[in-house]
This record gives sequence, structure tokens and C-alpha cells, in this order.
Amino acid sequence: MKMRTLGRNGLQVSAIGLGCMSMSPVYYGAADENESLATVHDALDHGVNLLDTADIYGLGHNERLLSQVLKERRNEVVLATKFGFDASGGMRRINNHPDYIKTAVDSSLQRLGIDHIDLYYMHRLDTSIPVEESVGVMADLVQAGKVRHLGLSEVGADTLRRASRVHPITALQSEYSLWSRDIEEQILPACRELGIGIVPYSPLGRGFLSGQIQKFEDFAPDDFRRSQPRFQGENFQINLDIVKELESLATDRGYTASQLALAWVLAQGEDLVPIPGTTKRKNLRSNISAVEIELSRDDIDRINAIANRIVGPRYNELGMSLTNL
Repeated sequence: MKMRTLGRNGLQVSAIGLGCMSMSPVYYGAADENESLATVHDALDHGVNLLDTADIYGLGHNERLLSQVLKERRNEVVLATKFGFDASGGMRRINNHPDYIKTAVDSSLQRLGIDHIDLYYMHRLDTSIPVEESVGVMADLVQAGKVRHLGLSEVGADTLRRASRVHPITALQSEYSLWSRDIEEQILPACRELGIGIVPYSPLGRGFLSGQIQKFEDFAPDDFRRSQPRFQGENFQINLDIVKELESLATDRGYTASQLALAWVLAQGEDLVPIPGTTKRKNLRSNISAVEIELSRDDIDRINAIANRIVGPRYNELGMSLTNL
């Protein structure tokens, strides 16, 4: 596995990580827990060391699931988790207040069964409190040895600059793929100016760029993608036709659509480390082989020309309101 460095403090991670959200039965429907665990072990066996989770994934289920791997293979893992979605009281809200952060980190450490978190993200920005105050508390966690590196998720360039004045930020996690390129104009340049690595989540367009979704009914009844604009009505068919073009281009070059999409993300810079999620070993092995693909300038131009026709917002109105872009 090829390695890349996140941030200026030298966090070494595999060029592709593993997003674990789909291993909890909340967002994409039910997952086989045994196969999920086997997939995590297989990832580590193949040199993938960055595992990404969050306290809100399955309301702690995801972290508890990974604890089963960490108790055996902690020294092989760069563990990233997140705080910020407070589900106490039966209603989920963004909470970056100091007392909540202190409680959240201890709860995550307990669920994960570890004594420190390698990369701790603020999952979303709480606009009711200055980011400087929240990052100041996160910096205290570094001083206390509970956290090694700090990250932010789905925030804009100004927020990144303000946060970086308080403590070095190692990584920004935001959605970035062939069909979600919001960060390119301002946020990517800001990250590079500040020495912040980029960790793209959903680099396969929430699985759609894999070519495995052929009709709306392929989504399970409880799959959250059913409520997202790109997967609804005319948008679904337009985007499906575009994915088929990308799939044809990939096939001509001996790749799968997923491999082409991941290779495109990797080609955007050595400071990007995508974290495609999967619950199956066969998909994992296909994904990680994308690190060996070298796209030409002509390949990238052709891919861009196709993908630029994607239609529909990446989130519904509520989802977009939670971002700080």
C-alpha cells in the first residue's frame, strides 16, 4: 500500500482509507456484522491503516464494532472518529460546546476501548459558538494525551483559517468526488495554504459511481439516499446515464467504474486520502487497487467532461444547511 501524509505534523496514512459508516444499520440499510469485521481485518492485511468512524454512526454501534478489531490490532490502525452530533434527549443537534466535547471524547474512548484517538474531527460546525473556543478545547485534549491530531469536517475556508490560528489542523474531511466538487474553488486552496490534508468521504458518490445501482428500487426502504435529490425523479436517470458513460470509459481501460472514480480523486493531489466505505471484502480489494492506476491528462479531461453534467444538489435542504461551505 502506498502511503501519504496528512497535515504538517507528519501523520502517515495509507493512500486510501476505509470509511466504516455503512457497517452500522442506519444509513444504507442492514449490514452483515461478521462480513463487516472481516472487511476491516482484510483492509489492515492489505496495508490500509486509516479507519474512519464517528460517535453518531449507529449511536455508538460503529465505534463498538471497531473496538473488536482494535483490541487485537491497535498498533496497525490510525483511528479517526468524530464528535458534534448530539443525540441526547432523543433529538439530534449539532453541539460543539466545551462540556459536550469533553464528554464526547471520553465516551468514544470507552466505546472504542483505546486510550487515545489518532485523528479527532469536529463533525459539523456549531454556529452558536466560536470555532476558536471549540478548537481550544480540542487542543486541550491533545495536551491531555487523549487525542493526537485534530480535524474538521464540512467547513469553509474562513473557518479553517480561524481554527488553524488556535491549533494545527491535520485534516479536513469533506465530501469530494467526481460529482461533488464544491470544495475546489476556495476550500482546497485554503487547505494547501494552511498545510491541511484532505480526506474525501463518499468518493464514490455514495456508491452511485460504482455502477451497481441501476434503479431507484435498488435502495433498501431505509436507505437515506432515497431522500437525496440526485437519486430522485429525472435526476436519477440523468445521473445513471452519466455513470454508464464513466463505466464504459473505465472498461475501455481495464478498470471498474469505482476504480476510475477513486483514481480520479487520488490524481487531484498527494494531500488527498479518500475513504470509500464498504461492508464487503470484494469491494474493498477492488477499491484499494485504484492506488496503482495512473490517469493521463487526457483521461482526466475526458472524465471531467462527463462528470460535469451530473445534476441535483448533493444533499437535501436539511443536509446542506448543516455544512459550512
